[in-house]
Amino acid sequence: MATGPNHSDAVYSVAQIRELEKAALKAAGISGIDLMRRAAAASYQYLRQRWPAARRLVVLCGAGNNGGDGYALAQLARKDMLEVEVMALAPARPGSEAALASAEWALGGGKVLTGGAAWPEGDVYVDAMFGIGLARAPEAQAEAWIERLNASASPVLSLDVPSGVDADTGAVPGSAVRATATITFIAQKRGLHTGAARNFCGEIFVDAIGVPPEAFRGSRPDARLVDSEDCGAWRGARARDANKGAFGHVLAIGGDSGMGGAIRLAGEAALRVGAGLVSVATQPEHVSALNAGRPELMAHGVGGMQELASLIERANVLAVGPGLGQRAWGHALWRTAISAGKALVIDADGLNLLAREPVALPKQCVLTPHPGEAARLLGVDTAAIAADRFSAVRELARRHHAVVVLKGAGTLIASAHGEVAICPWGNPGMATGGTGDVLTGVIAGLFAQGFDAWSAARFGVALHAQAGDAAAAAGEIGLVASDLFAPLRRLRNGLSA
Repeated sequence: MATGPNHSDAVYSVAQIRELEKAALKAAGISGIDLMRRAAAASYQYLRQRWPAARRLVVLCGAGNNGGDGYALAQLARKDMLEVEVMALAPARPGSEAALASAEWALGGGKVLTGGAAWPEGDVYVDAMFGIGLARAPEAQAEAWIERLNASASPVLSLDVPSGVDADTGAVPGSAVRATATITFIAQKRGLHTGAARNFCGEIFVDAIGVPPEAFRGSRPDARLVDSEDCGAWRGARARDANKGAFGHVLAIGGDSGMGGAIRLAGEAALRVGAGLVSVATQPEHVSALNAGRPELMAHGVGGMQELASLIERANVLAVGPGLGQRAWGHALWRTAISAGKALVIDADGLNLLAREPVALPKQCVLTPHPGEAARLLGVDTAAIAADRFSAVRELARRHHAVVVLKGAGTLIASAHGEVAICPWGNPGMATGGTGDVLTGVIAGLFAQGFDAWSAARFGVALHAQAGDAAAAAGEIGLVASDLFAPLRRLRNGLSA
């Protein structure tokens, strides 16, 4: 999770960051080279605090302003009597702030190594090759340096953005620096927090580098990180005279032949986050196992639409899709649930059916696709989803007039109005069968307790991810979906997981 001076949950696109830079220069009454020196000073301070024993630095500079940050940092390190080697992919662009910083480095006696030089050894490497300007695969020399950095046992600090990561989308179109830490300037860049970028940024530290608050006036963030304090405000204590009827009734619909586990996971998750009642509509063959394994779930075998309709009448939220299948049985239940007009969470085969047969959805509706399901809903391939997760989740929300949760590293939540929230929690151990079914139940359970679709989705994703992080304390490998239940309950109650 991002930390640092002036940390905010506000997240910006690259175009917005460029406008903020202009506003910062005007508001602070400083030049571009002054802002560059501030970035270098913040980076060097962070480096010394994070790696106080480091005595040899190697700074890799590009031709642009990110490279200028690197030259300025190298100058500070040399004045501090550290051993510093600077390597340059290309000379700094003539007339730029980077050229001024490069000239200052040379004026002090600093030398610059180029691509043909022997690779220097460092206690810490500083990646100042590209910054926010790169949205394509790095070329050959840069790729070779990136591979050397990634093979090194020494830590790597990336300035602003790890080189090779698209700061706007989080995509990694080629090689990218796998940073130990990234210090990012002025404000959060949205691409650092989702998709492939999560593999490369390491710890993210935000420093506003002295940009005054007035520079941000009139700017509207592109997205926001879900915040721990925000989650805490959603928890709330229950009245002492509460009864189960006050906390909603979820009907979980799914579990075709051989897939009863999926709908049980969804139903139990709804209970664990506080739904008062949870019914399950499933294939009759699964009822005995559900009754034996989790008797608190009211399991009903349903053969078709008429049997489901009576169960729908008693529920206020429907969770449709886990284990549903796409055969006639699942399709009939899916159509019946959607046409009921009740608050709805759709996942798994419920989404695959929607991709095949687009229909109007209820006003209060949450869709929870993984990238493959999102691709089917949009009629593209998964590579297109990975290339721009922000555009994908917004288009899904707009097209279906629903709240959409695009799952994956840095899960995104979008409203039909274009708002986007980013979940900063979660881990690779959660990439296992059933965790999506648990998320469906979590969101449905909160929905049933009076949260609207937008709040249920944001809080549900946050709870689910934090529970996954707690479960992964025993190791990410081997984590199973039901491991999330105990921490879900504790977190829902505002207790430490």
